Amino acid sequence: MLGLMQDWPLLLYKIIDHAAQQFGDREVVTRSIEGPIHRTNYREVRDRALRVAQRLEKDGIKLGDRVATLAWNTWRHLEAWYGITGVGAVYHTVNPRLFPEQIAWIVNHAQDRAMLLDLTFVPLMEAVQDKCPSIERYVILTDKAHMPATKLKNAIAYEEWIAEVDGDFAWKDFDENTAAGLCYTSGTTGDPKGVLYSHRSNVLHALQGCMKDTLSVSAQDSILPIVPMFHANAWSLAFSVPLAGAKFVLPGAKLDGASVYELLETEGVTLSAAVPTVWLMLMQHMQANKVELHTLNRVVIGGSACPPSMIEFFEERGVTVNHAWGMTEMSPIGTIGAIKPQLAALKGKDLMAIKAKQGHAIFAVEMKITDDENNRLPWDGVKFGRLKVKGPAIARRYFKREDEEILDEEGFFDTGDVATIDPNGYMQITDRAKDVIKSGGEWISSIDLENLAVGHPDVAEAAVIGVVHPKWDERPLLVIVPKEGKEIDRDAMLKFMDGKIAKWWMPDDVQFVREIPHTATGKINKLKLREEFKDYKLPSA
Repeated sequence: MLGLMQDWPLLLYKIIDHAAQQFGDREVVTRSIEGPIHRTNYREVRDRALRVAQRLEKDGIKLGDRVATLAWNTWRHLEAWYGITGVGAVYHTVNPRLFPEQIAWIVNHAQDRAMLLDLTFVPLMEAVQDKCPSIERYVILTDKAHMPATKLKNAIAYEEWIAEVDGDFAWKDFDENTAAGLCYTSGTTGDPKGVLYSHRSNVLHALQGCMKDTLSVSAQDSILPIVPMFHANAWSLAFSVPLAGAKFVLPGAKLDGASVYELLETEGVTLSAAVPTVWLMLMQHMQANKVELHTLNRVVIGGSACPPSMIEFFEERGVTVNHAWGMTEMSPIGTIGAIKPQLAALKGKDLMAIKAKQGHAIFAVEMKITDDENNRLPWDGVKFGRLKVKGPAIARRYFKREDEEILDEEGFFDTGDVATIDPNGYMQITDRAKDVIKSGGEWISSIDLENLAVGHPDVAEAAVIGVVHPKWDERPLLVIVPKEGKEIDRDAMLKFMDGKIAKWWMPDDVQFVREIPHTATGKINKLKLREEFKDYKLPSA
């Protein structure tokens, strides 16, 4: 027997319709690419998104066509997403931090028919447009007054483009499982892989994000997503924030500490989300200028492991930190570090030990850890193994690689991470499977060593890689970027770490560098770092 409820497909335009109807006057604020602060609201965003959809249809864009966006977090980018999906096309977020050759590769793989791009990226696409033959038109996300002279094919200013239609348009109807968004993995090994989100998966994920113990998004909030829309759906915030009716603050291209601090204070931001490198810039700005936070009460930190010292910085100022974990294939949120009732009495180091973990699974994410033979391992907080996940917003295939099986016999996706899960369900990443250091038959977590090193007051950033050793197979090498104006030597660094970890985990050596390489998504690029130190000989070797 089936239920007798209405069939109401989970389509993304329902989110912006709801925001316009129930929270029409709620502000959407952007630091524009042109410079000034721009203010609009959800009613206007919806009206202009309808114009985008109408204009795309006039240009011949149809159900399933891919439309690329190469843009920062702005109101125009937001309108574009809802307009593209409202006509049944697929927004393809291109990461501008990729190499030009990689951008051309993914545009060709996606077969994008049009691209909407910010002024910042016009030179980038002019250099590679000959390698992107599928793109029929470039729409520059600006107005006529700021439109640059460009050789981009059929280029037009966004404001002129949508002015050519009247907005008298109805969203298209299609199945909720229709493709909505396409995002490629960073591709540090092999070609990038396309993750193809559906309307249903995005709406479900947006609802997950609004839950109290996930991102806790509500209409009372003013929310600044510093994480870009080209990083796995901006962690659902491009959908969760309008769904809840919160004030939306968009940072544009300026993500430095001073610019972020200004928006946090002037727009009364209560919740923000970013990777650790962005928070580090904010912390340095605050310390250098002796300023404090007045409205911010929650931050979400993800993308890479968050050092305990960063958590302490915010919590000392009354800002609750929720450590999070996820990946492009998961839409992306998988876990959040909200404190469960049985742990509410914890304080000090005991509480910090929980907060330093990546958190427990959110609703609709199933998790398990296994050994290499896919046998489940216990949730004891000690045994670590391959982390695998399952759920309605998690990939089951990669785009144009549908014949490639990526799930195990139980339908779980292997994340490529190595983790423990404790009896309370809190997961902790101990490494990427390819980054774990195998020494004398035992595993050493590079992440634990990095977090410990970053706790030193003179260390700006740290990375740990395994270096070949004749006796132990691999031993850890610690690579340090000192804070500006600070000096620290090898012996002082090792003395700082001594006694805080097992003796056999201690790095065999320390190297000091001016910068550590990062991937296009802001993570430490261990592949490149290992290449840089491939000929390095440890003193102990």
